[in-house]
Amino acid sequence: MSWRRRLTDSVYAGGWHAVRRLPGPVARVGFRTGADLACLRSGAGVRRLRANLARVVAVTPELAGTDVDVLARRAMRSYARYWEEVFRLPVIPTARITGDMRVFDEQLLHDACGRERGVILALPHTGNWDHAGAWLLAAGIPFTTVVERLDPPELFDRFVAFRESLGMEVVPLTGGSRPPFDRLAARLRAGGVLCLLADRDLTGAGRPVQFFGASASMPVGPALLALRTGAVLLPVTLWYDDPAPWNARIHSPIDDPGTGTVTARATAMTQQLADAFATGIAAHPQDWHMLARVWDGPERDTRAGP
Repeated sequence: MSWRRRLTDSVYAGGWHAVRRLPGPVARVGFRTGADLACLRSGAGVRRLRANLARVVAVTPELAGTDVDVLARRAMRSYARYWEEVFRLPVIPTARITGDMRVFDEQLLHDACGRERGVILALPHTGNWDHAGAWLLAAGIPFTTVVERLDPPELFDRFVAFRESLGMEVVPLTGGSRPPFDRLAARLRAGGVLCLLADRDLTGAGRPVQFFGASASMPVGPALLALRTGAVLLPVTLWYDDPAPWNARIHSPIDDPGTGTVTARATAMTQQLADAFATGIAAHPQDWHMLARVWDGPERDTRAGP
């Protein structure tokens, strides 16, 4: 293992062991300070986050006049909070995981689970999706999720072990013993639940959608799985707030258009997902942790450099 890979893995390993032993307020201040320093440094990820949020602000009337730099700083603090909570999640009492979670339109989730034909929960990178997964498990709803392979591989193995220790079934996006689509479809046909992050096209096989007024590519997998298995497809958005620290909204099920080719139907359903994601992100833009390119074309924050 190279020294860079060893260092990266050691940093995350140290985080998991050290942060959970710190008092919560101390850990929170440390991560917030790190977020503020990252904003001052303005690396590539922060510049991309700022550009993404600038588009959201530009086309959302309710956000007119919002200072994008201030919003980006709040978003980096929210992202740092996500990581602080991930490191501490194994020692957060179950009573707090469930008691401090507020779920809007939760009945939509229970109605879908009651149909026994599989449920797909599709989420953008908002709020704390690992905490939401822990809440699902505490509510007696086991699920399967997909994870992107990370470099170094040791770090990927660490993340898989972490999520499996919470009770999640984890399927690698690439390099597994069988294609992930087949495994996920089998879980759905058996009446299982999937949780899939679905606002970033990692494979290049996504479908074009309109997202905040511009063309973006989003993964078509959730829609295709719903069409092939008959599973219910539910968008979910997450955010931080008070008095409940963790919040979620279950959006209305995505409708199958019923006519046209499978590709056309899946594209239309993916557009519905994008619309639901946009609604949640526009309401809580500071909790969208998207530090990567989303939209097609050359758009970028011109202050950020190349």
